[in-house]
This record gives sequence, C-alpha cells and structure tokens, in this order.
Amino acid sequence: MQLVMLLLILGVFYFFMIRPQMKKQKELKKFRETLAVGDKVVTIGGIHGKVLEMGDTSILLSCEGSSKIRVEKSAVSTGADEQQLAQASK
Repeated sequence: MQLVMLLLILGVFYFFMIRPQMKKQKELKKFRETLAVGDKVVTIGGIHGKVLEMGDTSILLSCEGSSKIRVEKSAVSTGADEQQLAQASK
C-alpha cells in the first residue's frame, strides 16, 4: 500500500511539475533556433532590441538610438510582441 502511494505521489509530481517545465524549455529552445535578423526580442535582463546579426552562439542587438549589444542566444527570453501582449492582458 505504501509503495502504491509513493508511486502515485511521484506520478502527480511528474505531471504537475517536471513535464510542464520540460515543455516550456522545448518551446524556448525552438523560439531561439527560429530567431532571424529583424526580429524584436527581450533579453532575460529586460533589454529590448532588434536582431541585427546572428552567430552560432551570440546575437547582435540594436537598442535605443545607435547602441548595439552582443548577447548570448541563451539570454534571449521572448519576442517583444509576445511580451507586450502579456503585459497588456494583465
């Protein structure tokens, strides 16, 4: 009986905690792989920019005015349009 309860708890933990996180990571990886020059993005630090150049592991972003920043692809969290829609719905 105790073994059944333990397996049930582990199953619930997997479906409510681990599985959604894996799905979110997969979607984020797909988003980063499909980035293209001209896309507007937001970094995990909150910097908004437009993609100017793509490298294997880094991206060159154009920010306000003539400033440019090179960031790692892993630092890009969302597209700017998605971010703005999420804030507008709150």
